Amino acid sequence: MTSDVVVVGDLLLDRDVVGTVARVCPDAPVPVMEAETELARPGGAGLAAALLAADGADVTLVAPAADDPAGNRLCDLLDAHGVRLVALRTEGTTREKVRVRAGGQSLLRLDYGSACPLWGPLPPSVAALVRDANAVLVSDYAGGVTSAAAVRDVLTARTNPLVWDPHVRGAAAVPGATLVTPNLEEARHLSGADRDGSEPARPGRARSAFGAAQMHADRLAQRWQARAVCVTLGTRGALLSYGSGSPLVVPARAVDGDACGAGDRFAATVTERLARGDVVSTAVQAAVTAASQFVAAGGSGTFGERGFDDSTDHSADGTGAGVARIDVVRRRGGTVVATGGCFDLLHAGHVALLQAARRLGDALVVCLNSDESVRRLKGPDRPLVPQADRIRVLQALGCVDAVAVFDESTPDAVLRSLQPDLWAKGGDYALHDLPEAAVVAEWGGQTVVLPYLEGRSTSGLIGAVRERDR
Repeated sequence: MTSDVVVVGDLLLDRDVVGTVARVCPDAPVPVMEAETELARPGGAGLAAALLAADGADVTLVAPAADDPAGNRLCDLLDAHGVRLVALRTEGTTREKVRVRAGGQSLLRLDYGSACPLWGPLPPSVAALVRDANAVLVSDYAGGVTSAAAVRDVLTARTNPLVWDPHVRGAAAVPGATLVTPNLEEARHLSGADRDGSEPARPGRARSAFGAAQMHADRLAQRWQARAVCVTLGTRGALLSYGSGSPLVVPARAVDGDACGAGDRFAATVTERLARGDVVSTAVQAAVTAASQFVAAGGSGTFGERGFDDSTDHSADGTGAGVARIDVVRRRGGTVVATGGCFDLLHAGHVALLQAARRLGDALVVCLNSDESVRRLKGPDRPLVPQADRIRVLQALGCVDAVAVFDESTPDAVLRSLQPDLWAKGGDYALHDLPEAAVVAEWGGQTVVLPYLEGRSTSGLIGAVRERDR
């Protein structure tokens, strides 16, 4: 189903200048970066709209667009990403955000341009676009469009789902917004807590991040008359409040990566899911997962001139997240460890192996036999635990960073794709007994054998259960 979504907000042109640093400037203690590439992409509301278009939504973006070189480049990028732009007149200049990056890290950010508030009347077509959309996303980047009375009147009059992604220097959401999506700092400021000096929940003890998020969310929901507020908490996930009562907390999977644009990814996913008819809580859960995957895949840095780099598979099998995680660790000079198996009926022996393997490096990827692969290896009555559940159990372990599923009888193909530095197996193997050792050696990787806990095995557990049932 194609969702018709309208995005209203402020445009930016984002550019990443990427290079390498190998020396320090002779006349000042600063790094000298040799610039190698530049990646340009829509920023602000433009990024949210482009992400929605990449998801398959039919997207119209309503935003002030300046007639200058940066603005013209931005319009071309939006068109290339499949976003229809209704350009509102403005006397401002296009804002540009330039990140200077090396080694996967930002060294400096340069900002250019000025705010682009709406100038002149709102085109009559905008009201119809907003009214007829399946959902509306307001992406406020403090450029002034959300403060315009004509824009606010149109947004207030709509009856479809409205997601408001706020900015600390932006406007308040119109009354009746379906969902407001601030991060914790934005929620604290917008709820007024940083101005009235709200007291901790208990004397002498500071609130937890979740306690603070609930307080700010409840206050903001009441202050802005929003139906719900979802405070995003980075690696902790998100907290959804309806203004009173116990909140819904959606944990996030811990990932490393570039978090730039994660808020736009979250807001875009929530909006698209609401446009499809999902309830708010379901939409928030999908958005937390999408934001985590987005960060693991490299964040907005993967969204360049040619569009979103979706070569990484974000399906439930976890393979895409595994590849992305490895890329991040490798860029930082870390060691990637992989191990493999069926992991049917996860037991203490499995856990000990996984913990030991993780201690060997900076990331552990589990190469998991698919259901069909397990049946070929173990027989038609296996696995006892289906693939999706085995993935979920493994991902819940703190020592496992990602799961990569393979359908073959051996993990050779997925190993060649992942190319880990270490391949670890448990048991009484000699290296010549492990066929994967030759595969791992192709890229200079090393195969190691780890001790295995005595008397723990899946087949032993199955046999014990069957014996008891006799």
